[in-house]
Amino acid sequence: MMRSCSALVLALLALLLSQARGFLGPSEDDGLPEEWVLLHVVQGHIGAGNYSYLRLNHDGRIVLHMQSLKGDADLYVSDKTLRPSYDTYKLQSVTCGPDVVVVPGDFARPVGIGIYGHPSYKESEFEMRVFYDQTVLQDPFEKYTSEDGQKKKKSPEAAEEDFQEEESIFWTILIGLLKIVLEILF
Repeated sequence: MMRSCSALVLALLALLLSQARGFLGPSEDDGLPEEWVLLHVVQGHIGAGNYSYLRLNHDGRIVLHMQSLKGDADLYVSDKTLRPSYDTYKLQSVTCGPDVVVVPGDFARPVGIGIYGHPSYKESEFEMRVFYDQTVLQDPFEKYTSEDGQKKKKSPEAAEEDFQEEESIFWTILIGLLKIVLEILF
């Protein structure tokens, strides 16, 4: 009982420290671009041959920068499954050193992140920093123009507006027909 309580306290302390680091941002001697904004710091342990899964919901271009503190943890990323593995992934980094994966802004969200503990080590310890890359600015007109140059909305709000416009046209025509029928009858 005492052991589980101390493990819980250590886990909470690690969580608080990672949150504090997230507010401080990357240090100037990290060699990371200033345009990268630190969103999260995730620390964990993974057993040999096991996976730990995370979910990424942030939009935009995201950089996952993972360092194996002990052992060797590998990184698998997918926008098709929330449980990517060495069989099912879109992006990967499986180095013996720092693992870096850049998640493009056009990946469907949520993005699944799989962290794999390499079987060469009984346990791997890792720290992953999640950055938002501000250097990639999206074209503000991208959602509104198609290849032939005509204006075209692609957002979900646009589809809802089109539906409401079609619905209002339908009701306008229906009410007009009802007026004509009523005028003929009375």
